[in-house]
Amino acid sequence: MSNTLRHLAIIMDGNGRWAKQRGLPRIKGHERGAEVTKDITTFCAKSLEIKILTLYAFSTENWKRPKHEIDFLMKLLDKYLKKELPLYQKEGVKFETIGDLTPFSDALKKRIELTKEKTKNNQKLIQVLALNYGGRDEIIRAANRACKKGVTLSEENFDQFLDTPGLKEVDLLLRTGGEMRLSNFLLWRSAYAELFFTQTLWPDFTTDELRNIIKEFKNRERRFGGI
Repeated sequence: MSNTLRHLAIIMDGNGRWAKQRGLPRIKGHERGAEVTKDITTFCAKSLEIKILTLYAFSTENWKRPKHEIDFLMKLLDKYLKKELPLYQKEGVKFETIGDLTPFSDALKKRIELTKEKTKNNQKLIQVLALNYGGRDEIIRAANRACKKGVTLSEENFDQFLDTPGLKEVDLLLRTGGEMRLSNFLLWRSAYAELFFTQTLWPDFTTDELRNIIKEFKNRERRFGGI
């Protein structure tokens, strides 16, 4: 039986190494990576099956990077959202985020909220950017929200306290760049995800490779703890 792929999650790794291999500044890798993000989002939006695409864009640990690189990433995110809004509208993409946006500038938070508002009625694909995100941090913040409301947590009600309630569990979690770890990404929603790792650096990743990965995913046997 062929597996259904509704929620695809990607750890977009390898921008810096891609640039280093070419003798370029790291920011050039991030710029190229943004173009690949556009291509993969368009591919998923045209898919009749994929309904959610979650992308690890900026982790809670990424603040340890040089300030000039962080500043560039913030500007790149603002530029990306402004530039790709017409694409979201054309392809029916609803934009969402997970993570703690508190440290971001007011201007960037305004851009994020504006993009959410303008795409809220789109229904082909939900694109979720993980921004200042860590899986443990999300779980702790969810638990704190529940405590403030006096709610006893269970597996059944925990989802409603996460950053973006109602997202389906991850079916396929893919990491580019050759590293074989989750890096604190979507720990709650990836409990039964099928894991795929590719040596391809994110700026070199293509829709053709994604098609092949999906084909392999379809042929895997998913037991969900059963026999």
